Amino acid sequence: MGDSHVGFGNSLSIYKRLLQQAVKSGRKSFCIFGGDNKHGSTGTQATTDYKAFKNVATGILGPKHIPFKASIGNWEDNTRAQFKQYLGDVMGKMDFPGTQGKVKYVWLDNAPGKFSFASIDLLTKLDPNFYYIIDCHWPLKVNGITVDPSHVLDAQETAHFFHAIPANVRDKVLAIFTHHAHTFYQNLSHISPGFNETQFYVCGCSGDYECKCDTTGCGRGYYEGVLTLNNGKASLKITPVES
Repeated sequence: MGDSHVGFGNSLSIYKRLLQQAVKSGRKSFCIFGGDNKHGSTGTQATTDYKAFKNVATGILGPKHIPFKASIGNWEDNTRAQFKQYLGDVMGKMDFPGTQGKVKYVWLDNAPGKFSFASIDLLTKLDPNFYYIIDCHWPLKVNGITVDPSHVLDAQETAHFFHAIPANVRDKVLAIFTHHAHTFYQNLSHISPGFNETQFYVCGCSGDYECKCDTTGCGRGYYEGVLTLNNGKASLKITPVES
């Protein structure tokens, strides 16, 4: 789920409704928030917006014992201290819940439209003994991507990302989730040479900011995933949920 933009218009209530919908049924084990969790506020208003975002997340997910992690987005780049205070580190790696450490979740910092040195360094150290799900805010420029070009990383920065991942890890990257473009997009194969098993996604918007509405709806929503481990091999099935 990405681009909740709490603090803009009716975003808080939309985000709350979508999150409640996302976890109301089934056995959910983890929730990813992909950046621009709050809108463009600074100072005390940013604190208010971060608190509101986190209070909704903990209020809905806490009673269900569902952990969550948020990436940092471009609207949060100038409030990093508050982001860290309320939502934790801007990049890192952790065990994906429910996988006994076999799958790792990696969240990266590309909030200003390029990856931080620390994020690229983290990628270079990925271990081929594990599987990975990666999240960052700005979409990569992958084969066939059709989202707004102004909301996609350039080819050089995209190559920087792909080249940083060791060759013997590339088939262990199950999926890359990105956001920022306020739409749904997916590419399920051959997103870059060597990444033969990696699925790529851009997430729909989960708030009220720049949702592109037409006669079929507004494209608001999220992705729902089923992560399966069978005899040590991991697989992932993703379904877009529009609301």
